[in-house]
Amino acid sequence: MALDQLHDDDKEMGFLDHLEELRWHLVRSVVAIVVFSVAAFLAKDFVWKGVILAPIYSDFWTYKQLCYLAELFKTPVLCLGDIPIDIQNRTITGQFTMHIKSSLVIGLVLAFPYAFWEIWRFVKPGLRHSERSASRGVVLAVSFLFITGVLFGYYIVTPLSLNFLGNYSLVDSIDNNIDITSILNTIATLVLACGFMFQLPMATYILSKAGIVTPDLMKRYRRHSIVVILLLSAIITPPDVMSQILIALPLSLLYEISIVISKRINKKRERELYES
Repeated sequence: MALDQLHDDDKEMGFLDHLEELRWHLVRSVVAIVVFSVAAFLAKDFVWKGVILAPIYSDFWTYKQLCYLAELFKTPVLCLGDIPIDIQNRTITGQFTMHIKSSLVIGLVLAFPYAFWEIWRFVKPGLRHSERSASRGVVLAVSFLFITGVLFGYYIVTPLSLNFLGNYSLVDSIDNNIDITSILNTIATLVLACGFMFQLPMATYILSKAGIVTPDLMKRYRRHSIVVILLLSAIITPPDVMSQILIALPLSLLYEISIVISKRINKKRERELYES
């Protein structure tokens, strides 16, 4: 965005004016995150029992659906039980620190749509009229993709990953005494990673509009993209194949959807050039 462009009120803003405006957008975004974080902090019992630790127990929504499928298809192996782990806290400040950290993570997730809207309000006035028209609905699309990714990470990737890792055993004599930090870090990483990585179609839309990405280019590097997706999945997930596959599969599907999006944008651009 060029900093010397005009805003809607047709008044030119200087560099310091833009910085001041950006500061207030960021301040409001941070305030929103803090407000949601405080709310999550106060709702400690619900957050920890009903959200963070819920994927460990067999009455979690995902496990119930798997048991339903197991009964429907006569496949008992799909019905998963409680994860045989003993959660521990090994430091005097551990539980309080995890309380604050979990509240911040939930605050970030809940405030993300508003925070992105604030940033978009700063960026939008610097766009050309055609760019504004092309980016109409971007806040809704980004928020939808982020929330979808978060829900996918929480209800699909997290419980299956925790169940696989929690039930994995080298020998029966080894007990799983897991530190609370490990549980929270694993869940937060999986959920946030899915939320942000589900932005692939939106990133493709923007890059295609800018002429940087084309459908032919994405098709040409499809095999390379699979390798990159697998590497990203290995980096952001725990070191197990199950988690990597659970993230790699939807990302591969999103890549194919992105090719379709880029193709439509490319056709529209060619049609506009032909008509002009």
